[in-house]
Amino acid sequence: MANSSSNTNKESPSRESTNSSSARISLLTDAESFSRDFSLGSLNSAVSQDEFFRCTDHAESVLKRMQLYLENHQLCDVVLIAGIDGRRVPAHRLVLSASSAYFSAMFTGCLRETKEEEVTLGEVHGDALQILVQYCYTGFIELREDTVETLLATACLLQLNAVVTACCNFLARQLHPSNCLGVAFFAEQQSCNTLLQLATAYTCQHFMQVCKNQEFFQLNADQLAKLLASDDLNVPSEQDVFHSLMSWIQHDPNNRENHIPELLALVRLPLLPPSFIMDHVESVCASNECQQLVMEALKWHLLPERRSLISSERTKPRKSTVGRLLAVGGMDAHKVKGAISIESYCPRLDKWTAWKNMSARRLQFGVAVMDDKLIIVGGRDGLKTLNTVESLDLNTLAWTPLNPMGTHRHGLGVAVLEGPLYAVGGHDGWSYLNTVERWDPVARTWSYVAPMYSMRSTAGVAVLGGRLYVVGGRDGSVCHRSIECYDPHTNKWTMRAPMNKRRGGVGVAVAHGFIYALGGHDCPASNPSVCRTDTVERYDPSTDTWTLICSLSIGRDAIGCALLGDRLMAVGGYDGNHYLKTVEEYDPEANEWTQVSPLTYSRAGACVVAIPNIIPSTPPLASSTKVWKPVRLNPVCYRRNVEFVDYYHL
Repeated sequence: MANSSSNTNKESPSRESTNSSSARISLLTDAESFSRDFSLGSLNSAVSQDEFFRCTDHAESVLKRMQLYLENHQLCDVVLIAGIDGRRVPAHRLVLSASSAYFSAMFTGCLRETKEEEVTLGEVHGDALQILVQYCYTGFIELREDTVETLLATACLLQLNAVVTACCNFLARQLHPSNCLGVAFFAEQQSCNTLLQLATAYTCQHFMQVCKNQEFFQLNADQLAKLLASDDLNVPSEQDVFHSLMSWIQHDPNNRENHIPELLALVRLPLLPPSFIMDHVESVCASNECQQLVMEALKWHLLPERRSLISSERTKPRKSTVGRLLAVGGMDAHKVKGAISIESYCPRLDKWTAWKNMSARRLQFGVAVMDDKLIIVGGRDGLKTLNTVESLDLNTLAWTPLNPMGTHRHGLGVAVLEGPLYAVGGHDGWSYLNTVERWDPVARTWSYVAPMYSMRSTAGVAVLGGRLYVVGGRDGSVCHRSIECYDPHTNKWTMRAPMNKRRGGVGVAVAHGFIYALGGHDCPASNPSVCRTDTVERYDPSTDTWTLICSLSIGRDAIGCALLGDRLMAVGGYDGNHYLKTVEEYDPEANEWTQVSPLTYSRAGACVVAIPNIIPSTPPLASSTKVWKPVRLNPVCYRRNVEFVDYYHL
């Protein structure tokens, strides 16, 4: 019984297995029969569909298998030998050729390396070669400060472009005043233009720190010359460029003093104060070449009326030393009563940024820079014409009210002439004005001077050769071509040659010894046939003549104008349909206008002035405890700007 039971127990699983197998075979047979019938039916069907399969990790799996072959030295068909240290790196030609254009040309062309089992690569480090071969199999590489330059140089040779880009990005993130010159030199050697541009831009941006680091003192004369010639050096003034040159000379005077003439020629000596030239520059000018440079600089200061004849690269200010533009207020598409924001333009970065707000809303007002103050005069608040005046301290950025004018004025022009500030013409809310008031900054009082011959609103006002000029503008019936000139010593106005075109809402500025009149309209805004012009003309006071020059890109009035460095800037305006963001700069040598970065906000009738670099570039935070040291600036006068003539039909 036991044996029988035992046999039964042993046979039961076998019996179950046999039955199960039979059933499975039966099922397979049925399935195959069904599949065969279905396939035959599919072939005869008109709606047959193909099916495709894609293994998503196929490429990665194949590369991993190839990497295993590499690690085990299996199927390798070439050995790369590093030329510098002789390190031997086995590899597969197929993988190298697929990863690198350099190896593709080597192994698929007619070069002798195509059939050689060992290939020596000159000027290559073994460690870098090993890492880059591994990269060909994995697509992965570790970048470290101590190896990235060697990897970059080798990747450039092997034409592994993705690695080159990764190394350049890594180095760009490591830029510092202590290493940027070396990175730039290395990038130039490797023909990595993007990294070279980044390192050069960083060097220029941080020049004041760079010139105190060891790399700067290790530059040779040619490298230093290339740096000093750049318009993009970020320096507060040209004096700093001179001091950096002299510190480089003093680092090795015996071998470097002979380079003074060629390097001093790259310092823009005419832009240095005469006192600085006498106290610091003359003492290092032993050679005849250096003395000629000093004479050129002194002539620039002694003969300002001849500057257009003696201009050169040395008289062209660097972008960082010309200061910045401020675009103050004006009409915009979002503020019916006029904008209160002030934008700042950096010419080195070619960028506009929000800077500050006015203390209250105004439009059709006048602006001038006086000492270290931004003076805002008159205008209207949307309801009434104002006579109020306020001052913004450009060092502390605090607003202060000043004594009001005797007459309420909007659409006026303002300028600083020999100390006092003049408020010219405009509209008092009832009638057009020919009266002129003068602000005495010492007595802090307003007084009237001789009136103009004509009533003028939206005229251009400029100072040239110790005279105050009033250009164009309009009264209730016509736009003017006429020009008037005021002599503060005789208190008299005289007429000058008229412009070629009538210009109301004209933009006016002084540059290079000339007065420029930009755009404007030819009849009152209420006239349906009003025409806004793109023409620009220039007045030569020595010949009392106007000459048409290159036109603006678009006809418009209410343009903001100012001189920034040696470039005349035209900002915003109104084309009859839209307030504009357009900003253009004029190159007098090429006689052409070029568009630069546009305003952040569209503006017409904005007041545009230039301020020097010593003013903080951005307002301090309200919580800041930093105190800015006040610095007294030379008086500078600029065109105030024009009213928006289509908004108020006066």
